[in-house]
Amino acid sequence: MSYNQAFTDMFKNSWDFNQFVSTGRRNMEALSAANQVVVESAQAITRRQAEVARANIDNALKVSKDIITSGTPETSISKQSDLMKAFFENTLNNLREVSELVTKSSFEAFDVINRRTAESLEEISSASAASAKKKSA
Repeated sequence: MSYNQAFTDMFKNSWDFNQFVSTGRRNMEALSAANQVVVESAQAITRRQAEVARANIDNALKVSKDIITSGTPETSISKQSDLMKAFFENTLNNLREVSELVTKSSFEAFDVINRRTAESLEEISSASAASAKKKSA
């Protein structure tokens, strides 16, 4: 057997091209699904941040009006202190909520990719087994 013949036989019928294309298509579908999860999560996070900003502005306007009309400087200082404490606590709670949304979306996107990776490895394993069977036959 010549070198050329051995090289040709080595690659002859070794991979099913249709299966290769099908695997690539499913990989792209999984990537698209993961991207969809990320985009939907980003939209939800943006909506939530807009709601939080709107609520903070409404609250600041309401409290500012109360501070201006309160009368005494001591009362104003007390209300400003209470406002800052409430604003700080509210900001921490909102930050926690947004970080949980980010974490959740990251896990969802990772899960899609992880599942597809496992499927892809299984496909490669079965394709290799089928190729080995063809070569031995």
